[in-house]
Amino acid sequence: MSAPASLPIEVTHEVANACLCLHAQRAARALARRFDGALRHLGITSGQFSLLMSLNRREPPAIGSVADLLAMDRTTLTANLKPLLRRGLVRSFVDDSDRRVRRLELTAGGRELLVAAAPVWRSEHAAVELGLADADRLRWDLRAVVAREG
Repeated sequence: MSAPASLPIEVTHEVANACLCLHAQRAARALARRFDGALRHLGITSGQFSLLMSLNRREPPAIGSVADLLAMDRTTLTANLKPLLRRGLVRSFVDDSDRRVRRLELTAGGRELLVAAAPVWRSEHAAVELGLADADRLRWDLRAVVAREG
């Protein structure tokens, strides 16, 4: 029986230094930790903030459109909604004109929480942007990656 093939350590270094996926994941985790810390006193995570913000619309969106906006599958979105529904920050209901569609809307409590969270987000966001060479370019490039996926 022969020994299993071994990957040269240089490939490991190449991936560690060049892998866009790895660097994006690490940056996403670091940003999430930072925003989670800033929002902790409000009892929400950065992901919950983004989800609540995605519901701040004139008309209650369908679950599918929220999932698309957040680049999430519907099952993951549903799991992420549960604590917000339990806390009474979001309401889910069947669309009157199409019973197959579920819509989501912020409750008064959800809107109040967003009002309190927005200045926290603004402050933390401004601090993050100060450390970036070109925040607009980074946003454009990240949007381009998402657009190519769809």
